Amino acid sequence: MYRTLGKVPPVSKRLIASYVLDWVIILATAGAGLALGRFEPHKRHFSLMDPTISFPYTEKELVPIWLAGVISGGMPILLVILVSLIFVPGPTVPVGTPKAVVWRRKLWELHVGLLGLGLSLATALFFTEATKNIFGKPRPDMLSRCQPDIENWKNYIVGGYELGSMDGRVVSAAICQQTDTKKLDDGFRSYPSGHSSTAAAGLLYLSLFLASKLSVRIPFAMPSASTLSRADAYAAFPVSERKATSPEPYEPLAKPAGKAFHAFRSQAASPPLYLLFLITVPFSVGVFIAASRWYDYRHHGFDILFGFTMGAILAIYSFRFYHTPISAGAGWAWGPRSHRHAFWSGIGLFGYRSNAGEVHQQQQYSEVSGRDMTELRGPTPDIEANLSADRARNDYELQQMRHHQQQDTGFDFGTHPTTQSNRI
Repeated sequence: MYRTLGKVPPVSKRLIASYVLDWVIILATAGAGLALGRFEPHKRHFSLMDPTISFPYTEKELVPIWLAGVISGGMPILLVILVSLIFVPGPTVPVGTPKAVVWRRKLWELHVGLLGLGLSLATALFFTEATKNIFGKPRPDMLSRCQPDIENWKNYIVGGYELGSMDGRVVSAAICQQTDTKKLDDGFRSYPSGHSSTAAAGLLYLSLFLASKLSVRIPFAMPSASTLSRADAYAAFPVSERKATSPEPYEPLAKPAGKAFHAFRSQAASPPLYLLFLITVPFSVGVFIAASRWYDYRHHGFDILFGFTMGAILAIYSFRFYHTPISAGAGWAWGPRSHRHAFWSGIGLFGYRSNAGEVHQQQQYSEVSGRDMTELRGPTPDIEANLSADRARNDYELQQMRHHQQQDTGFDFGTHPTTQSNRI
């Protein structure tokens, strides 16, 4: 189609505005997260005899916050750009496809790749900073930061039982003599680990993105691909005929007369192992960043695990929000919204892609109504003719909606991933 037209339809301004709004929301979420990091957190009361907060303060961190930001945010951004511009759209491009069409697909995959990454990082930052302020949990090195007033410790007791010593008594943060307010406030930001959540949000997302684009997944077979019986499907060398009492000769797998015979195992193959190692590198780096917080006495074990889990959940959700499943999506992102549903879909529709949901419901209604009338009155030539006309009209409307959708978005993403090779 594009080869005939020779040009790419313009993109709807309404559609562009809807994605600009997405970016505004992501940036606002990230900005709110950064702002929350400047608020004074709640300071949970503690015991001066608590060994879990008595570790030394590490001046030189193994992975400082600036380096964690570069690795968890900068590296994924760079790799998403490189992969999208180099490997997209892949070898399925028909000969003679206009360069404008190819570049539109490249830029779309790049756009949603960065959009998903931004969503993952921004939400991780916001939820992490908000949770830190709410809980105000002391870090393992909090007493080293606090520099408590030991001589007057009884003046700061807020709870516990008097046992003749500090044992069992809980004091407030007012006991701290630390003059560096920022350093002291940061001592009550242990839960959850920001390094861990950010590393998981950025680097696990990158692993998922690379797995999608490089087709690294557990092999799977299409449900309807095999026409063999269960016994033939799992045979080492499937043959056209089987005899229960004698060895079976090897024969070509194309008998009888045009019916394909092939084993279940021949429907898929595992990807090269070096690609599997390649996509696990970002995830492994994220695990290392999280582990460094234990090494530096910055977080308790549960803080690290919770932060990493939260970031991982946000990474998976953000990836799937904009990308097709790795196991069945052929490496593509979801297509853009339609012009009509750029900002709103509503109840009763199947999503934001097109008006196919409305037509589908009309078809179902027509079929059900016609079936009910047939059951009540019996089939008549007039009813059957009307039903056929309704179905034809609905099919025509569906085709028209898909055509308008393609004009709105400038690209026909509505085809199944297995047939998208005809339109990039």
